[in-house]
Amino acid sequence: MLKAKKQIIEDLKLVDIVIELIDARIPISSRNPDIQEITKNKKKIIVLNKCDLSNETENQKWISFFESKGEIAILTDANSGYGIPTLMKQIENVMQEQQLKMEQKGRSGRKVKAMILGIPNVGKSSLINRISKKTSTNVGNKPGVTRQKQWIRINEKVELLDTPGVLWPKFESEEVAMHLSFTGTIKEEILDKVEVAYQLTKFLLENYKENIYNRYKLDQSFIENDLERDPYQVMLEIGRKRGCIINGGNIDEEKVSRLILDEFKNGKLGRITIEKR
Repeated sequence: MLKAKKQIIEDLKLVDIVIELIDARIPISSRNPDIQEITKNKKKIIVLNKCDLSNETENQKWISFFESKGEIAILTDANSGYGIPTLMKQIENVMQEQQLKMEQKGRSGRKVKAMILGIPNVGKSSLINRISKKTSTNVGNKPGVTRQKQWIRINEKVELLDTPGVLWPKFESEEVAMHLSFTGTIKEEILDKVEVAYQLTKFLLENYKENIYNRYKLDQSFIENDLERDPYQVMLEIGRKRGCIINGGNIDEEKVSRLILDEFKNGKLGRITIEKR
């Protein structure tokens, strides 16, 4: 991580603008504070990716929040291409003044050099592939698949520098670590999967109860007693509904935990924002 950070600091000298990619479901937890610090003197666009998985009302609240701080923020869904034209337009708008100065110095035609930054698993490679209309970058569903620096020609005006996804060495709180675990940014072997699923189920029961009841078709009698219901009991009921059974008729905790986490990550539990304004 330290090596990657040093490389980013060095590469910042080569670029005009930074595109900071974050997860729209956890806009604060998915911002690397180190990135915020080392890019504070650069022009920047904040991109809330995976907005198709986050709550629409909360999306707009977060956009308003960043704009109230004087920052440019847009919503994107790299998989569908939503928001990509807006992003490209914003890059041109932000760099318009600098480009004009370049032309006045007789340096017309110089491409805008942008850097895309973000923690692992926020969709950087997918976004780059969508922007460049190529599949040349190494895309995968495990944290940190993009390994090395590479320039990508976007169009006749913009070149984009990709960088490895970088986490910071110490999280500010257990809550941040848990949020990153919900979205798959922290590798599964680091935190106990059952505990992560328990905490996610607890959050869903408190904030998106209908989503989890409807998805797993929990019985009305079960719902009526939910005020006294432990999230773990809900997990067991989901396990029974989905056939996560092991010898003796017991529930396979690992299997049901993986089920709940995967269905959240894939949007099957509905559009959910963990961090609300």
